[in-house]
Amino acid sequence: MDRLPNQDVTTGYNELQQAQVSIKSAQKMIGAATMSMDEEQLQSATEALSQAKQQLTAAQNQATGVDTEFLQQCEQLLSQCETQLTQAKQ
Repeated sequence: MDRLPNQDVTTGYNELQQAQVSIKSAQKMIGAATMSMDEEQLQSATEALSQAKQQLTAAQNQATGVDTEFLQQCEQLLSQCETQLTQAKQ
């Protein structure tokens, strides 16, 4: 089982699962923030996106080669999230 950084918590998720959960969370936060256009929510969504990117990078560093398609889908989702958030901030 994996341990969260700086915490003594065991998650039971591997890097890929953690990346997927982080991306889904960012998607939901970005969706809510762009609908409300609340400045605080937009900032939280930006932080969630950043964390999801970090989690994806960690997963890519642990990739075995059979995860390529999954990782590409994750990159595409994050790119869409980033585009949505950028457009909302303009």
